[in-house]
Amino acid sequence: MERSLKNLTALVCGSTQGIGKATALKLAALGCRIVILARDENKLKETLKDLPKGERKHDFLVADFSNPRQLKDVINKYISEGNTINILVNNTGGPQSGPIIKADILEFTNAFNQHLICNHILVQAVYPGMIDSGYGRIINVISTSVKQPLPNLGVSNTIRGAVANWSKTLANELGEYGITVNNVLPGATNTLRLHAIAKVKADKSGDEVSDIIQEMAEETPMKRIAKAEEIADAIAFLASPQAAYINGVNLPVDGGRTKSL
Repeated sequence: MERSLKNLTALVCGSTQGIGKATALKLAALGCRIVILARDENKLKETLKDLPKGERKHDFLVADFSNPRQLKDVINKYISEGNTINILVNNTGGPQSGPIIKADILEFTNAFNQHLICNHILVQAVYPGMIDSGYGRIINVISTSVKQPLPNLGVSNTIRGAVANWSKTLANELGEYGITVNNVLPGATNTLRLHAIAKVKADKSGDEVSDIIQEMAEETPMKRIAKAEEIADAIAFLASPQAAYINGVNLPVDGGRTKSL
């Protein structure tokens, strides 16, 4: 099945590494014009060089998801300059690991702002252009914890669940305009986030980080962790015209690890 995203523009968040960068590369390879967004301007410029060149020039925006007001100013300015976003990939690093009973209140409020509020700011800015252009895809990279809470990720489990319900509500409201809203739920994926979680576990247990990662791999029926590019493939499909009637779903990309349906 041939897929093309030519003449479309995608805004990919958290796109200087991991799943975000893999997604930007994949969408660009399909002909999409890419706008990458992250907080480090130098890394953004380096990432821009890696994107396959298309007929239209790729771009970047500098904003920090820990500062929703700054993000709102940046995206509103970009849209006010006549730019349209057809595909929005909401993606940002997860909250600090740890048991929920020991989590500070500030951890919840910071994570809520970073994940739900910033996602909402971006959607409010871009959805009118999606309606006007006749093409809209909103894809949120969350976690399998929205189906099955993960041990020692108390704050993340809580906030990810809120984002999933926000997303489902958006899908119900925007579907009539041909805009789809879906969530991709990565399992254990070879990213800096995974290695950080593994290190915390290793520090507590005294095991090697590599052993912890291997244990994560053994928890999946496929006996390996995912490549970031495999998550990007799922995102690219949901961004494509072929996924026009897929709306409001939570799609695990986890090698079958999640035990619930």
